[in-house]
Amino acid sequence: MALLARTIRRSLLESRNTLPPTFLLPFRAHITTVSHNLEPGNVPDAVLQSGQHISKDLKAKVHSPPSPSKAASKPDSPAPKPSANAREDVVSQAITPSIRQMLPLLHSQPPHYLTVHIHGRPYLLTAGDTLRLPFLMPHVKPGDVLRLNRATHIGSRDYTLKAPEPVKGTRDHGKKVYYLDESLFVCRARVVGIESEPMRVMEKTKRRQRHVKHVRSKMKYTVLKVSEVEVKSLEEYETLLKVG
Repeated sequence: MALLARTIRRSLLESRNTLPPTFLLPFRAHITTVSHNLEPGNVPDAVLQSGQHISKDLKAKVHSPPSPSKAASKPDSPAPKPSANAREDVVSQAITPSIRQMLPLLHSQPPHYLTVHIHGRPYLLTAGDTLRLPFLMPHVKPGDVLRLNRATHIGSRDYTLKAPEPVKGTRDHGKKVYYLDESLFVCRARVVGIESEPMRVMEKTKRRQRHVKHVRSKMKYTVLKVSEVEVKSLEEYETLLKVG
C-alpha cells in the first residue's frame, strides 16, 4: 500500500507541471502581416471605433484623403542621348559684317544658285532644274511642294555667300554642319513623280558550293522640279529677324 500511495503522489505532482498539447489551447490571437503604421488603410477598425488614445493629428491624418507619394509616380523617361558620331546641325541667325556687305550685292545680281542639302547630301540647284534623288523620299506624293531650307552656299555669277565651316583638327570637325539662315533665301521644289528602275537579279555564290543565291533589287527614285529660287534683300532679312 505504501508503494502504491507513493506512485499516485508522484504522478499527481508531475501532472501539475506539464501542459496540455498545443492543439487543445484556445486560439484567440489574430495573425496579421500588415504593418500598422499611420497610413489610413492600415489603421484597425477597432481603434477607429473606440476613439480612445487617439490624438487629433492622427484622426486628421486618417480621415484625410491619401496624397500620391513621389515614389509611386512614374519617373520621367530620360532624354535620348545622341551617339558619339551623331551630326549636329547649326543655323546662324545673326547679321554678320560679311552678310551686311555681301547680301545687297548678291541680291542685285540674279540668277542665283544654291547648294542645298537633302538628307545630308549636297545638290547644286538653280531655278528650273530637275533633281532626281537617289532614294524614295518618305511621306511625299506627286504634286507636293517642298521648301528646301538647308543650304550652305548662295551664289551668283560674281558673288558667293558661304556658311561657316568647322575648323579641321577639332572635336567638332565632321560632327557639326553649319547652314545659312533659311530667312536669307526661298527655294521651293515640286514633286514631279516617283520613278523605279528595272528589276535587277544578282547571283551570289561561294567557292566549292553548288548553291547559288539570287538577290533581286528594284530601286525607287523621287524626281523634284525646282520652281523658285529667291534671295532676300538686306532690308527684308532685317525685318524677318525682328518679327521672328
